[in-house]
Amino acid sequence: MSAEVKAAFERDGVVKIPGAVDGEWVERILEDAQTELDDPGPWVTDTNPGVAQDRLFTTRYRWQHAPVIRDFVFSSPIAAMAASLTGSQKMRFYFDHLLVKEPLTSAPTPWHQDIPYWPFLGKQIVSAWVSATSSRVSHSSLEFVRGSHRWDAYYAPESFDGQGGWTEDFKGEPMPDIEAARDRPDCPFEIVGFDVEPGDAIFFSAWIIHGAPANAGRERRVALSTRWLGDDATWYPHPGCDPTVTQDDTAAIPGRYPEDDERFPLVHGPRT
Repeated sequence: MSAEVKAAFERDGVVKIPGAVDGEWVERILEDAQTELDDPGPWVTDTNPGVAQDRLFTTRYRWQHAPVIRDFVFSSPIAAMAASLTGSQKMRFYFDHLLVKEPLTSAPTPWHQDIPYWPFLGKQIVSAWVSATSSRVSHSSLEFVRGSHRWDAYYAPESFDGQGGWTEDFKGEPMPDIEAARDRPDCPFEIVGFDVEPGDAIFFSAWIIHGAPANAGRERRVALSTRWLGDDATWYPHPGCDPTVTQDDTAAIPGRYPEDDERFPLVHGPRT
């Protein structure tokens, strides 16, 4: 990563890296996505199962049993890129997240931060959203509130489907209404979006506010997002965070670096 790219990431909380992975990875991700759409596994969100339009599909935590995902985590250049951007010597893997929006999917991805949903704290926690299809912001590519990772804000997580659930246990400040403000002349938020081609990656801080509009296009949008834990990450289970991995599932100690190679394997950097 160049000094200019690193500086942009530190300043904005997000950068796009064109051609971060090659065409072979793209093809494998697309094949894997179709397999999951045809025969979903656990930890799936599926708003309209089986249809070819207006379907939002996501699946997570597959790296331990899905060869494509495991190969991507351990063999792609993404972990090294995440380390370079954050200035971390080491990168541990948190989880994988495959996201598919079929054509004419009306559901947007609401504005949110990632960090309150996760049982971690730390400024060197980053996502790498790798696109396997061409996508424009108008067709559900990602948007961000530039610089919001530096607000020192920690907003209450909310259920994306509006049904509540585990996020209801969290008590905190609600997310500002970014969407209502964006078209006002006095909008206080600088919203930036990224058009992407297959193999492009968007790296972004776990603290930055981001979302994605509905897929108004007539092409499927497929992306694989991987989540990474840098040197300053600490295990922080709390009410309202993702219950997929809890204290019962890990040897990590609250308030300390998560040295659990079974749940959060070290992918990049020296072992100590």
